[in-house]
Amino acid sequence: GSGGSSDIDDDDDIVVGNGDDGGVDDDTRKKKKKKRRKGGAQTVYFTDDTNQHPDYDEDESSARDSYEQLFKTLTKNSPINSTILETQGREIFVPSASSEHSIARFSFYDLCGTAKGAADYLAIGEHYHTLFIDDVPRLKFHEVNLVRRWITLVDALYECHVKLVLHTSAWTEVEDMFMVDLENEHCDEVFAFDRTRSRMEEMRSEGYLRKKWVGSRL
Repeated sequence: GSGGSSDIDDDDDIVVGNGDDGGVDDDTRKKKKKKRRKGGAQTVYFTDDTNQHPDYDEDESSARDSYEQLFKTLTKNSPINSTILETQGREIFVPSASSEHSIARFSFYDLCGTAKGAADYLAIGEHYHTLFIDDVPRLKFHEVNLVRRWITLVDALYECHVKLVLHTSAWTEVEDMFMVDLENEHCDEVFAFDRTRSRMEEMRSEGYLRKKWVGSRL
């Protein structure tokens, strides 16, 4: 991987699930590793940035394709439906989930584009051991609500030992997710996001991915 990330070797693709390999055979696993290298994607953070990869081959599977395939593999072709979680009298709409395997999928804006707080994100983390998040953007300093919600979301998922799988076309390294200019570099959100970056790096490490989920099937 690039930027000092922790790549997980072939046989450890299983740790992205919840202790089983989702029926992934050795040939498929080898193909996935080849795709990761070609598409510039990490094991759980899939990044498509053709501008930074001049040798990008349109015929090769993109990181988005690999991301979609991982979702199919881990949900094992189980029924995928929308559902509603309830917490503290509030309802949380989950657009796509495999209840059978406790895996959910949201877009970034599903999670951070509307008013949600720590209780909402903890409820999600307690129901789903793996969370797929589509279309994660590069955050700008003036998008303070998005920044604060992402910080709160990552903290909640980290606390529940949820496995975070994401796709982005906006950045290739976690450190580039939140761009700050010099005049704002001492603001509270900047310091808070430093911890978020650190946690995101840890959340794709082999050690974290092997942790036992502390949520429960409620």
